[in-house]
Amino acid sequence: MRTNRLLPLAAAAALLLSACGGGESVDTGGGGGGSGGEGGTLVAAVAAQPDQLDPHQTTAYPSFQVLENVYDTLVVPNAEDLTMEPSLAESWETSEDGLTWTFTLREGVTFHDGSEFDSADVVYSYRRIIDEELQNSYRFATVTGVEAPDPRTVVLTLSQPTPNLLERIGAFKGMAILPENAAEDIDLVTEANGTGPFRLESSDASSTVLTAYEDHWGGAPSVGGVEFRYITEPAAALTALQNGEVQWTDNVPPQQIESLADDDSVELQTTPSVDYWYLSMNYARPPFDNRDVRRAISLAVDREAVAEAAWFGAAQANQTAIPEDSFFHLDYAPFERDVDQARQLLSQAGVQTPLTMGLMVTDEFPETVTAAQVIASQLEEIGVTVEIETLDFATWLDRQGQGDFDAFYLGWLGNLDPAAYYQEQHQTDGPNNYQGYSNPQVDQLLQQGAVETDEDARKQLYDQAAQIIVDDVSYLYLYNPDVVQAWAPGLQGYRIRADKAIDFATVELP
Repeated sequence: MRTNRLLPLAAAAALLLSACGGGESVDTGGGGGGSGGEGGTLVAAVAAQPDQLDPHQTTAYPSFQVLENVYDTLVVPNAEDLTMEPSLAESWETSEDGLTWTFTLREGVTFHDGSEFDSADVVYSYRRIIDEELQNSYRFATVTGVEAPDPRTVVLTLSQPTPNLLERIGAFKGMAILPENAAEDIDLVTEANGTGPFRLESSDASSTVLTAYEDHWGGAPSVGGVEFRYITEPAAALTALQNGEVQWTDNVPPQQIESLADDDSVELQTTPSVDYWYLSMNYARPPFDNRDVRRAISLAVDREAVAEAAWFGAAQANQTAIPEDSFFHLDYAPFERDVDQARQLLSQAGVQTPLTMGLMVTDEFPETVTAAQVIASQLEEIGVTVEIETLDFATWLDRQGQGDFDAFYLGWLGNLDPAAYYQEQHQTDGPNNYQGYSNPQVDQLLQQGAVETDEDARKQLYDQAAQIIVDDVSYLYLYNPDVVQAWAPGLQGYRIRADKAIDFATVELP
């Protein structure tokens, strides 16, 4: 979960859990129309607390739910089709050889502390990520220079053509532009100073509160502020929405999606996502370093049953990560459930059963717990005993980072380009390759795909890489879920997005 923007979403994120069972009703201050942030406070029920607020350090989706509204990037995905459009950069040009990108910056932009935005802030932000080798430094793999010839111009020099450069610098707020020397001026873990439509007011174990930034370059938000309230249990989040205690949530019980479609007490919307969920095994822990063992486990998993258990029809089983409505989708599904073949592969690998496999999940994403129970039942048939380890997300991420696991189950969110689905997760020593996968052929294909400018040729490269990744079971891909969100009837101006970015700038309360 993007994060993972893993939750990666991708991608993933450390966070501390604070359950909230409803609480007192919130006065939203009346109607939501008008300008100047005078439309009351929108209360949003989310599943978890941000692990931290430094956009260049976190990979947590709960953090980016907040940061989406606080920071800006040079370019940003269009809410309609996720193509890149201007944000802090109002335009850009590319040299004929594709190695020089020149961005013209927007005028009249200020940070929340009132300081003016200019090219020095972009250079600082990008150099911070690159020089300190922060979470998203891989996104600058082909960038050899970041220069500011004048206050309104930023020039990126590349070592190779990079067809997805705009996605690399604008896909999510992990690429946010901070004011020059921000890390020295404030504690970015707990404080924020962005150019976005809302400024950070407070963040603690119960909620994160934002207030409208009246001087936002795109105009002041319609609401006066946003309170992100952490309600871990989906049923409790839905009840809070129906009772009027909150006005928006993305924590909807999957088993109630169908019935809520006809429920007048909420406005429910779904859309296919660009996310994927997966299981991955630790190559540093025998016998999971054995390809036959991983393939046996993959053959024993019924992905349709896992998707149904996790999302009750609001997910599509997929063995190759990229959803079927994408140009880059690969229709490849070699692992039809076959218990006998799975047992044979385990025997061939010399594995004595019962084999015990720990599987890390987190109750802060409840579908992982439910799905893990189904997977455990399926693997039991081939002599694999799954010990489900249900952890808080902070512990989950810490153990993932230390390699302290047999296997884990989570998702990567907000993927826009094929490189986002495969490159950093499966290239040798990739920043998100926690499983320890290494295949020189995959490395070569991913490197070629990253710089190939012809879209058809690029797809062929990623198809080849994806097929090997699936065959090797670097990730055991499971399904693509829908984005499911609900809000109070009469709430206007909000748009559900396939990348799960939560943007409240144009929302008007009932």
